[in-house]
Amino acid sequence: MSATTETGGGLAVEQNGINVIQESERKGRPSNLFWPWFGANVSVLAISYGSFIVGFGVSFWQATIAALVGIVLSFALCGVVALAGKRGSAPTMVLSRAAFGVTGNALPTFLSWVLLVGWETVLVSLSSLATATVFSELGWGSGGDATKVLGFVITAVLVVAAGVLGFDVIMRLQAWITIATIVLTIGFIALTLDEVHWSKVSGASGGSAQAFIGALALVATGFGVGWVNTAADYSRYLPRGSSGRGVFGWTTFGGAAAPIVLTVFGIMLALSSGKLSTAIAGDPIGALTTLLPTWYLVPFIVVAVLGLVGGAVLDIYSSGLALLTLGVKVRRPVAAGIDGVIMCIGAIYAVFIADNFIYPFEGFLITVGVPIAAWAGVFVADLLHRHEPYADAELYDARGRYGAVHLPGVLLVVVGTVLGWGLVTNTFAGWLDWQGYLLGPFGLGGKGGSWAYANLGVFVAFVVGFVGWLLLGRSTVRRQEAATSAAPT
Repeated sequence: MSATTETGGGLAVEQNGINVIQESERKGRPSNLFWPWFGANVSVLAISYGSFIVGFGVSFWQATIAALVGIVLSFALCGVVALAGKRGSAPTMVLSRAAFGVTGNALPTFLSWVLLVGWETVLVSLSSLATATVFSELGWGSGGDATKVLGFVITAVLVVAAGVLGFDVIMRLQAWITIATIVLTIGFIALTLDEVHWSKVSGASGGSAQAFIGALALVATGFGVGWVNTAADYSRYLPRGSSGRGVFGWTTFGGAAAPIVLTVFGIMLALSSGKLSTAIAGDPIGALTTLLPTWYLVPFIVVAVLGLVGGAVLDIYSSGLALLTLGVKVRRPVAAGIDGVIMCIGAIYAVFIADNFIYPFEGFLITVGVPIAAWAGVFVADLLHRHEPYADAELYDARGRYGAVHLPGVLLVVVGTVLGWGLVTNTFAGWLDWQGYLLGPFGLGGKGGSWAYANLGVFVAFVVGFVGWLLLGRSTVRRQEAATSAAPT
């Protein structure tokens, strides 16, 4: 595919799809990665995660350590995957073909696509509901369908437009979102700081080791692990000579900086008020409006919507690339548009039709996240094995050195998934209560035991993929790197 652009209204439409970015088009510095990652993760939803962590029954210091470690380590995984984008100048799920084979890679790519489109739908739905809640507080409506429609339209238009226009527009949009949300979020913290009561915060009793591990897993899966299958998509335009430390550092810092501050503040708020913590469980964003003076509700909805848009924009761009990687024969802007239509249909159903859709659907997405954790383990281990550049053309030809199917990589994802699902429980939807089937046989107390909500399965799935490919993948990678071009020209 040629690297051309189409312009309209002064905006360039990116035409690069899943092709390797040509040397002449590679641009920017590693520090540019700060903007998309910060903009996608500076969401007030991170404040609500503080309440979710406290729900495990941990103390302030346990919760804070879990937040710091979980956020930093999970975004460090994104930093490692971003290195692959710099090395290969191709999207994440294309580079994944080196470990799974050009055809075998379809399994993790499909799961990645489902996960990304699903989270787009959730973020747009939450934005619509948050807008309705705030407008109701302002007396501008009853929080009914009219205000939900407004929130939906604003969010959907921004997300789909950015996804269709592509990389350059997304980078600029995320920079503006970052600046605006930093200012408005500081305002939120300043106005709600008096809601923090240190005596209650410091007096919270500590929890068990299981509770701490559960909180840690929740944080890791809620933040960086959810982005690991997209990280190379935003570093692929960088020159291949860019600093690897810079790529890793700016990706990790950009993703982790805002969630650390917001989540720790959310922990303090939740420990200060049990009533607030309970309200957040029912309405993660709307509940925060009860802490604000009326005059700041409009700035609050701006920061809430922008934070959700920032995340959804990265999702729709990467989901379009995943759709192309699956073999759909359309141009990248069309692929993003297709995903945008699916997103809108899902959000309309979630907001206007279903009585209780978002939380069960989130449960489904968490379920899909277990095999993605196993995939991430394989991908990171594969990257650690590699010392030579990818063979660009052969990433697209099953007859080349990367082959059609690497059975060990695929089997590691399957095994990691089976073990992972057996070691997690999911209360978001009744039809997911089959999970946790290994908690009893492994002597962990069953589904009613103290380990039931520790989310061990996410860690296990990642470890199976990572350790398995460290042991099994070395010879495969060495053989690939020693091969001369075997793909027909």
